[in-house]
Amino acid sequence: MNFDERTTGPATRDESADAQAVPAVTGERADLLEALAKQRHFLRFPTRDLTDEQAGLRTTAGELCLGGLIKHVTSVERGWAEFIRTGPSAMPDFTAMTEADWARRADDFRMLPGETLAGVLAAYAEVAGRTDELVATLPDLDAAWPLPKAPWFEAGAEWSARRVLMHIVAETAQHAGHADILRESLDGAKSMG
Repeated sequence: MNFDERTTGPATRDESADAQAVPAVTGERADLLEALAKQRHFLRFPTRDLTDEQAGLRTTAGELCLGGLIKHVTSVERGWAEFIRTGPSAMPDFTAMTEADWARRADDFRMLPGETLAGVLAAYAEVAGRTDELVATLPDLDAAWPLPKAPWFEAGAEWSARRVLMHIVAETAQHAGHADILRESLDGAKSMG
């Protein structure tokens, strides 16, 4: 029984298919996959039983909504997984971004007209499945690339695939906490307690 089955019932058909597509792994890779699965669950769980409208509501003083938060994590995970595959060219040069570039990135944090919670969750599941496959099949977790240019990265630093995957776990966990706060602010529902 996987983590999702213990906490929310059987996995959906798509999640089960993704899990079966990933080769069996052990050791460190299994630990990474388990950590990713657990944090992804806690990010998705606060969206249970919500309408598209509720998923798009700002429930705190900040700009975040649940659907937008999942869109953001999807985008971040997609970008970092591509970084593992192809290096810094997969990411923008954050130091050269224009106001228009930042405005487009801000759309990752909100539900746009025509977007649905089901669509946002499906996109996240697709990216998660590809990342899980990468974790299972990557030849070397020590392979490293220079980080993209960004004011929040040390110049000349590089991260291994392992470090990037740990960052994805940490980012997902941080935003799972945000999701819990957003949901509790919406209707009092909590992930725990």
